[in-house]
Amino acid sequence: MALSLLASVPNFSFPRLTPSKIPISLVTSTRTGSVPTFQCKAATTKISSHPVVARRSGNYQPTIWHYDYIESLRSEYAGESCNRRIDKLKGDVRMMLDKVVDPLEQLELIDILQRLGLSYHFEDEISRILEAIYTTNDGDEMCNKENLYATTLKFRLLRQHRYSVPQEIFNIFKNEKGTFKACLIEDIEGLLCLYEASFLLIEGESILEEARDFATKQLEEYVEENKDGNLSAMVSHALELPLRWRMPRVETRWFINEYRRKEDMNPILLELAELDFNMVQAAHQEDLKDASRRMLARAIVITTIDDVYDVYGTLEELELFTDAVDRWDTNVDHLPYYMQICFHALHNSVNEMAFDFLKEQQFHIVRYLKKAWANLYRSYLLEVKWYNIEYTPTLQEYIDNAWITISGPLLLLHAYFFVTNPITKEVVDYLEEYPNIIRWSSIIFRLANDLGTSKDEVERGDVPKAIQSSHHLQYCISNLQ
Repeated sequence: MALSLLASVPNFSFPRLTPSKIPISLVTSTRTGSVPTFQCKAATTKISSHPVVARRSGNYQPTIWHYDYIESLRSEYAGESCNRRIDKLKGDVRMMLDKVVDPLEQLELIDILQRLGLSYHFEDEISRILEAIYTTNDGDEMCNKENLYATTLKFRLLRQHRYSVPQEIFNIFKNEKGTFKACLIEDIEGLLCLYEASFLLIEGESILEEARDFATKQLEEYVEENKDGNLSAMVSHALELPLRWRMPRVETRWFINEYRRKEDMNPILLELAELDFNMVQAAHQEDLKDASRRMLARAIVITTIDDVYDVYGTLEELELFTDAVDRWDTNVDHLPYYMQICFHALHNSVNEMAFDFLKEQQFHIVRYLKKAWANLYRSYLLEVKWYNIEYTPTLQEYIDNAWITISGPLLLLHAYFFVTNPITKEVVDYLEEYPNIIRWSSIIFRLANDLGTSKDEVERGDVPKAIQSSHHLQYCISNLQ
């Protein structure tokens, strides 16, 4: 299921052209060679003299994210020529940052760099500028002019960078009645900036709550009138989801297109943004290749066994299988093959100190992994038993079991072994008890997963999910009433 979701995400790339002409197009990497597709079919199997066993089908569609496809990803943006060009462009932008002296122009340039996904290249320069604006009267001069756009932009950028800016800065835009002035409705850019700034409020900041309501109402009316196509697009985009809540790289991809259409677009910034986006994507593709080599075996094991419990196996078969897992030997060489892969991969991902610990604590590490896998399978089995007796669990019963079946605890335990240095027995013992940080994150993972897969899983006859269990709870309550 996870790979199917990944397959729905397009592979964005900006074409590599000359600086004077850099139109954006969406392209999808081509895979080398053709990959045959398969579809699961319901089947009956007859073994020796045993009766025919009817098995359900998940009717899964094949994913495009095959191992060979991932390994075939190539990009022209990983070469030395790209590195030289981006270094040249970054030098040009640093000169811009040094030459700009007007506080408002400095803030606008920082805002554009952030939205183009470039600010991480200029952290020192940005920090220096914001520190100067915060500690001098330059920013106050903008506010004294009752410039809504300048004031809100200053507030948003300073708060984003963890400067303490009071909400009372917006009182200057209120009238004697304590409401925002009617004349502000003509300043759409200022209202848009006020709307975005309001999402950086701290609990209890009523002025910012009022600002959000006021700005939202005026911006919605502006979109209905659609006076300026480009500005209306920016406003509609913000009303759909504020900048504070968006995924940065996806937002960068959208904003690059919008920035291209601006009359005051800076070609150096645009070229740098497109080149940087492509180079970052190329780096992510290499990371994906590396991760697929390390994690594909574990992902296939979890999803395959999950499907065996959900769809394929009979109750008797699965009880025997779960019992066999409980009886696994803690000797690495006696474990199932995929468990040996998991353990030996740990040796290849840690430094010498952690490697020595693994050799000394091999028994304990394997015991932790075995317990995590066994807990997962026992939870799978409970769902199978619910299905066989047509039992609808209460929402609490379902959650108490489903936060384990989502495989969150298992994956987080593996992740700890792979990235932590040094590994300590005290922390592993703590993780073995499933602390709240694992429990709650797994519950969120489960509920999010159910929102996307519940309908299909219930249609093929799986155990009711969180949505159905909550509906069952509501039904019981209404009958009691």
